[in-house]
Amino acid sequence: MPFNAYIFDLDGTVYLGDALLPTARETVLELRSRRARTVFLSNNPAHTRFDYAQKLTRLGLPTPPHDIINSSMVMADFLKRNHALARHYIIGERPLINELREANLILADDGDGVWSADSVIVSFDRTFTYHKLQRAFDLIRNGAHFFATNADVYCPTPHGGEPDAGSLIAALEACTGKKCEAVVGKPSRYMIEAILNILNLPPEQCIIIGDRLETDVQMGINAGMATALTLTGATNREAVEKSHIKPNFILDKLCDLL
Repeated sequence: MPFNAYIFDLDGTVYLGDALLPTARETVLELRSRRARTVFLSNNPAHTRFDYAQKLTRLGLPTPPHDIINSSMVMADFLKRNHALARHYIIGERPLINELREANLILADDGDGVWSADSVIVSFDRTFTYHKLQRAFDLIRNGAHFFATNADVYCPTPHGGEPDAGSLIAALEACTGKKCEAVVGKPSRYMIEAILNILNLPPEQCIIIGDRLETDVQMGINAGMATALTLTGATNREAVEKSHIKPNFILDKLCDLL
């Protein structure tokens, strides 16, 4: 499968927990030796790009932060371009909050005690409480925009999984009667734009590799890229057979790319 750029999902594709998945290291290093561009993509906003780069490097895949694209980065860019002067209420963890602060965006109760907001940003949040649900409910019902970093229902872990932003989106949509207006992570056009801006390549020269049909593969299809589904994470062959979303390639392990 010769392409100029290989775009890898992380969780469930390159690693699971704190361990690389079988053949991941040798596959990526071999592609780099062929002078192919390798970048890494994650919908998980619970870590910064620097964190992801450090983790990959520690696991044996030296990677600079500028080769990481995650939903926090894309959300910061989306808000700067479309809602730069607005005040945002965040349901999310510290890395997302820090990314938005570094982008000079205005956050609700960012040290000033003001909780009013023009938008609610929903993300992966292991500190989620009923209090946060109530505050977001009130804001959205009073006209605040409703955006999210990603729509994954759960994030795979070595022990099964953790509820992800999609679960919180569903809760807010149910109680407010309002639909989320924009999800900036995979498979959105916002994430596609971020990838192509970094690679500076036409989509037909790129392939995206991931473990989810509805995010990784669907985004590649939307972008006009080749797609490869790896069976090392959230999806098995039975799910592929039942789905209308069809990848170009199905991989039992990453070295099948070579």
